[in-house]
Amino acid sequence: MKIAYFDCFSGISGDMILGALVDAGLDFDALCTELKKLPLEGFRLERRTVKKHEIAGTKIDVIIETKEGHEMIEGPGDDSHSHGDAHELHHHHDQIPDGDHGPARHLKDLVTVIEEGDLDASIKHRAITIFDHLATAESKMHGMAKDEVHLHEVSGIDAIVDITGACIGLHLLGIDTVYASALPLGNGFVRCAHGRMPVPAPGALELMRNVPVYQTDARGEMVTPTGAAFLKATVISFGPMPRMTLKQIGYGAGTKDFPEHPNLLRVCIGEG
Repeated sequence: MKIAYFDCFSGISGDMILGALVDAGLDFDALCTELKKLPLEGFRLERRTVKKHEIAGTKIDVIIETKEGHEMIEGPGDDSHSHGDAHELHHHHDQIPDGDHGPARHLKDLVTVIEEGDLDASIKHRAITIFDHLATAESKMHGMAKDEVHLHEVSGIDAIVDITGACIGLHLLGIDTVYASALPLGNGFVRCAHGRMPVPAPGALELMRNVPVYQTDARGEMVTPTGAAFLKATVISFGPMPRMTLKQIGYGAGTKDFPEHPNLLRVCIGEG
């Protein structure tokens, strides 16, 4: 049995999951080829190696081409604590303005996007499950029916690519079982389509029900709704690393720098 253990010592977000899986050996070209099977246009992935507190990791960026022909990279307001430092972005890309992620889709719209892709059935099922968890959490937060919720930050092209890409990664790596550590919570506020929200964002916190968490002094969002929903849909147990023969290790990097610890997500893959 092949096991993946996500060590979330600095939290988790969609792009960090992709970076960790690629760093651990996921074929980047194969990932991009699979993502092209989605009925979406105007995006591509870029990867680069960065260092966080002298630990090398892989940074994955979703580059989106606008109607005006400009290339945009995920920026402040996206569903990721790992973005927000403009000086670290590629010089030839602009940032996506807050809330400008394309149309705010409903759950049924996202399900249609996933189902129309020529992807393996198990990938589709897992991706749809993640979006369903996101919609359920948002519906509870807003006090409205799940199918009526507009999934703002988590329904843009970047979020669709992050979530579907993470599911593709688990599939291509042949992961049978997923475990994860307890989740650290940052503090402060985060900007989103609904204004300033406390950290953790209400939607993310709702997704962490029945999950072991602990408070930290880090300023900023550490566990995003996308990261929390991915774990909720895939993890069978939270806690210490399970017994396994360790084979692969990967580090997924975020853009933001925390002064006290490296902004990295570590994945350990082995045979159990």
